[in-house]
Amino acid sequence: MITGQGITKTFRQRGAVLGGREVRALRGVDFAVGKGGAVSFIGESGCGKTTLGRIVAGLESHDSGEIAIDGVPMSSLRPRARRPYFRRIQLIHQDPYSALNPTRTIHQALAAPLALRARQTGRPGSWIDERAGELLGLVGLDPGYVLPRYPHQLSGGMRQRVVIARALTVDPEMLVADEAVSMIDVSLRLGILALLRDLRERLGVSVLFITHDVATARYLGDDGELYVIYRGRVVERGPVEAVVSGPVHPYTQSLLSAIPVLHGLEEPGAQRVVPTEPLDEGGPDAGCLFARRCPFATGRCTAEVPVLGAAGGFPQEHACFHPERRSVVAAPAGRA
Repeated sequence: MITGQGITKTFRQRGAVLGGREVRALRGVDFAVGKGGAVSFIGESGCGKTTLGRIVAGLESHDSGEIAIDGVPMSSLRPRARRPYFRRIQLIHQDPYSALNPTRTIHQALAAPLALRARQTGRPGSWIDERAGELLGLVGLDPGYVLPRYPHQLSGGMRQRVVIARALTVDPEMLVADEAVSMIDVSLRLGILALLRDLRERLGVSVLFITHDVATARYLGDDGELYVIYRGRVVERGPVEAVVSGPVHPYTQSLLSAIPVLHGLEEPGAQRVVPTEPLDEGGPDAGCLFARRCPFATGRCTAEVPVLGAAGGFPQEHACFHPERRSVVAAPAGRA
């Protein structure tokens, strides 16, 4: 079990033009990922979801709040003592083209972390090559073909599978998949998502999935939880199907309303929501952060901060003073 409570992160921009400007990436985010579970964070670019993923993987510090792994608060440990805990959480990078060293073969890329794992577990050196082949087979690749090759000799989908295999070299308990399919061909995305689902089932690996694509979050974690994050604050969370089929926060509704409609096959949702203004990351922090863009905002929305919680009898939690379930998702033609 990996949990986060009140996670905050603020970046101070540098440079002659923007020097001194602060960007609040996270504003008190809570989350929990159980063993073998799936949690997805969705939101538009700049909402803070990638920063959260890096913090969970131990690659970024946070300003306040607490990350706990199996009930052990990481703030109570010295940096050296934290490493074995964070080693159990591995990040799958967004870009498979830059995630692998172009001067090293796939065998070398996998052998380095496997050698460390062999020393930790007392296994012989012969285990390294055996395990490298086993991991490539696990992610659907032919070891004999892939191991001697360099990254540029592989397709984008194959590289992403190698990146996943490398993440598995240290026997992680959780994978943080940061936009793991956004940089590969659309025709290959389903294969990678199916692989991540298969790893959850076969290995019991948890997945923290970070994406802006609702469809991929729905496919990967249909039995998990969906967190909708806006300007560093979670505005809606709950079971994936409950949030997607019956969103109650206007921001969630605007995200779902933006999904393209297959004309001739689908009819757009009857109550689609469109923000009244474009995103302004430097907007005021008072009240609801979405208030200036929300078509349903009232004076209370700009004056008070809504607290995430269960209200109104909905199955998901939300941070909205005027929650209402709206039909925004496209439906098959003839059923809208």
